[in-house]
Amino acid sequence: MSFINNLLPTLRRSSSVKNDESNRSSGPVQRPLYRVSEGTEAYTLTVQMAGVAKDGVEITADHGEIRVIGRRAWQRPEGWTTLHRESIDATYELVLTHDNAINAEKISAELSDGVLTVTVPKAEAIKPRRITVA
Repeated sequence: MSFINNLLPTLRRSSSVKNDESNRSSGPVQRPLYRVSEGTEAYTLTVQMAGVAKDGVEITADHGEIRVIGRRAWQRPEGWTTLHRESIDATYELVLTHDNAINAEKISAELSDGVLTVTVPKAEAIKPRRITVA
């Protein structure tokens, strides 16, 4: 069985709510669209967060969770009358749980055109090894 099959049940949206006030945002929160794919060396998490700048992204990895928060910095101009909006003014928040089969120290992220790409390296213990037969 592929490890991604094992990962999907364990790297999933968490239903836990923390009481940590520093992680809470004021106002509405929405879960962004995301995709998890597996490579030989790492997992790639792609998160769509339209309207979020690099300084509005916060990624934490601790206690079996990867938490991605994206805050939009756009302010409605004075005297502006909205006729139609395709998205709400809400903070993005995504919490994925994992089974500690990752190397949290080497997680890297890149934001480009509203798409956040997070590379989550696999732990050395679960990487495939080539075994030579003598």
